[in-house]
Amino acid sequence: MFGTSHTLFRPPAEADSLIIRVADGCPWNGCTFCGMYKGVSYKFHGLEKAEREFSKAWKSWPDARRIFLADGDVMNLDFQTLETMLVSLNEKFPQLARVSIYANGASILAKTDDELRRLKELKLHTLYMGLERGAGETLRTVHKRESAEELIEAGRRAQAAGLRMSVMVLIGLAGELRSGQHACATANVINQMQPRLLSALRLVTTPNTPLYTNGFKMLTEYAAVAELREMIQGLELEQTVFRADHSSNIVPLEGRFPKDKERLLGQLDALLNSGRLDRNSPGRLPWSL
Repeated sequence: MFGTSHTLFRPPAEADSLIIRVADGCPWNGCTFCGMYKGVSYKFHGLEKAEREFSKAWKSWPDARRIFLADGDVMNLDFQTLETMLVSLNEKFPQLARVSIYANGASILAKTDDELRRLKELKLHTLYMGLERGAGETLRTVHKRESAEELIEAGRRAQAAGLRMSVMVLIGLAGELRSGQHACATANVINQMQPRLLSALRLVTTPNTPLYTNGFKMLTEYAAVAELREMIQGLELEQTVFRADHSSNIVPLEGRFPKDKERLLGQLDALLNSGRLDRNSPGRLPWSL
């Protein structure tokens, strides 16, 4: 791990990757539910520093095959900067197979189709994008930068260029009253996007977020599982790996669509009927485990 100062975040799937920080924070950082980069001013370190970090990383892991570039939304960098960094990584790491990054929808849409294809040629592989919810009203309420339609377009364009989309949704973001409605809307957006990877996380509010300070009420354990079940029921996916194994999730789930859909629904139905889920509170939260 290189270029570390404040807390460094990476997707669970990148646990075994070489992680190199080329920027601090998130250029948008306006989502009311996200506390990852609150208090961190966004700053790209520049190509010279990035080169130094690449060289330092190469000395320790010259045979690295997988690299994750941090921080949030590295796709926000202009195409020429991304191209220069990827060319450098390809030159330095002879066994490099893939480079992955966080990417907001607007940052993907700012690239042309030719630019996306060029980045793919340089081994940019997986773009981790937060969809959060499929309903436009909820996205506006939590200050998400893009609309659902823009997120669909971003996902489709990236995948048409050969990039792999890993899309994340937040269970519970719409609150209790709109839970079922927004589960259906989220499934609809995912169906239009057809991501290769889909992750579901439960919303756990943290004190450094506006959502927490505004008194947002988290879903109960039972309601969160019911919402997840409703979303999975609505998914019609052709070739997607699904995971809900983050520490925020009440029960770990993993499967492939379409073949494992009924099994996943069965697992959730069994849990909903077990009587073990708290119907009055969110239950035990990750930091109390």
